[in-house]
Amino acid sequence: MTNKKKPKVYITRKLPDVVETRMRELFDAELNIDDRPRSQPELVAAVKRADVLVPTLTDRIDAALIEQAGPQLKLIASFSNGFDHIDIDAAARHGITVTNTPNVLTEDTADMTMALILAVPRRLIEGANILTDPRGDWAGWSPTWMLGRRISGKRIGIVGMGRIGTAVARRAKAFGLSIHYHNRKRVSAETEEKLEATYWDSLDQMLARVDIVSVNCPSTPATFHLLSARRLALMQPTSYIVNTARGSIVDETALVKCLREGKIAGAGLDVFENEPAVNPKLVKLATEGKVVLLPHMSSATLEGRIDMGDKVVINIRTFIDGHRPPDRVLPGRV
Repeated sequence: MTNKKKPKVYITRKLPDVVETRMRELFDAELNIDDRPRSQPELVAAVKRADVLVPTLTDRIDAALIEQAGPQLKLIASFSNGFDHIDIDAAARHGITVTNTPNVLTEDTADMTMALILAVPRRLIEGANILTDPRGDWAGWSPTWMLGRRISGKRIGIVGMGRIGTAVARRAKAFGLSIHYHNRKRVSAETEEKLEATYWDSLDQMLARVDIVSVNCPSTPATFHLLSARRLALMQPTSYIVNTARGSIVDETALVKCLREGKIAGAGLDVFENEPAVNPKLVKLATEGKVVLLPHMSSATLEGRIDMGDKVVINIRTFIDGHRPPDRVLPGRV
């Protein structure tokens, strides 16, 4: 590609107006105004003619799709932090560079994780629903009514102590939680000291000893059902689990069974195994107050989406100018 003409950039979903405007200024950008998810045939047609593809995490960019790309497609600039929806190795084999948008959603995701950590034990959704229930069941304050569990003084076990996990730990410490974590490698001594964090090289041992489990690791083949039926069974019957990472990390069927049988006290989920479908059994548990469900919105702030768009623009411009984009995803990462 040369700088003589604007590169053809195909964007699969609706982005914030300010991002789309910038895209149109800099590139020959094809927008998705109605925000309808693109079908696989539409994606095939796009990769046959576009110089740059800008997908999101809901677009499946697999080897079969990449095989059908035209020779002009040289960059997949994903509008996402994760990249498990893209076959990175297949892209590399076809000489296609892949980029993502890291480091801009950390605080937003950690905020929502903390919100769920508070919402589930303190029964916030149940309480809010009572006031909007047309039956008007609330009879006023009572000493023993709607009792939840205290957060301060409890132990939180963070699965995945990367940027988001560390941000969750900072918030949890401020709420008086004792920080425990499991990670592929230990964080720095300085970070551990600052957070007063306890490292567990055994995930099994940590799960059996904490009151709240926060899932914050990336989705990879190694983390698929990392929280398996066996591991969920290790948790205490008074413990809670919160997942704002990826639905596939937790065995959803096993989680439903543990919740139904009272082997886990509750769960807060922002992600699901088969999105956008949500397990009806989880929905039923939510109506019973055992689960808080959110529609994958932990990173959904306007500021965060604009920051993501800025990163996509920078990655495309850097690549077009003949340089290595700052957020390149290297083969072998997934």
